[in-house]
Amino acid sequence: MHTSNPLIKVLVVDDQSLIVEELCEFLESSGYRCVPCNSTREAISAFVADPEIGLVLCDLHMPEMNGIELTQHLQKIAGKHRAFESILLTGRADKQDVIKALRIGIADYYQKPVDLNELLEGIQRQEAILRERHKSDQLGHLNQKLQYLAESIDDLYQDMESARRPPQSATQPSNPQDSSEGTWQQIPTIFKQLSPRQLDVAKLVSKGQTNYQIACDLGITENTVKLYVSQVLRLTHMNNRTQLALALSPNAPSQHRQSAH
Repeated sequence: MHTSNPLIKVLVVDDQSLIVEELCEFLESSGYRCVPCNSTREAISAFVADPEIGLVLCDLHMPEMNGIELTQHLQKIAGKHRAFESILLTGRADKQDVIKALRIGIADYYQKPVDLNELLEGIQRQEAILRERHKSDQLGHLNQKLQYLAESIDDLYQDMESARRPPQSATQPSNPQDSSEGTWQQIPTIFKQLSPRQLDVAKLVSKGQTNYQIACDLGITENTVKLYVSQVLRLTHMNNRTQLALALSPNAPSQHRQSAH
């Protein structure tokens, strides 16, 4: 008996109802939950409706759509955000069919009449693979959240340090590099309220850099850049990136550089 709580449901597809019934009965007796289907159309509908389906067990030769074509269709539906595996059952093993099946990512195939114990072992292997993939995805999402949290804490610390320091003169360059380039000889008054990180982002926006380029330059994520751009636009009362760039341009009119209005 398969006693663990299965991560997946098994979609069983064959145009012969007796085979579907036999396979479902065997797998359910081993602890699996099955979704029986007697046509590819029915299988597609069931797959869309039930996100818990993680394994597709289907016949290779079926009317309307064969098992390879069905798997390709389900792969398009699943995209990159839903993991599943396919196992083919075939009454006649054609070498070209097997090669094509493996090329599109079908996990395994079994010759009819199927040895049910061998099939069960194969399904358990694929279930283990899906479990590991699910764990990896969860860890990946957790790492992204932790990275974002660490960046937010670092930015908050920089903002606090900035608040403790006396404000810079409106004519003082923000850093030696900017002074040497002669780009930031005078920072508009309205930008003095920004934190150092917000000002860094504003300067890079004014140079025409994309969010991706800014993220690479500052060592933060694109989402964090988007957050900073939104904050800068709100604090300076700018409507868009172009207006922000014009306000920070060394050649901008003084009245434009002093106020966003």
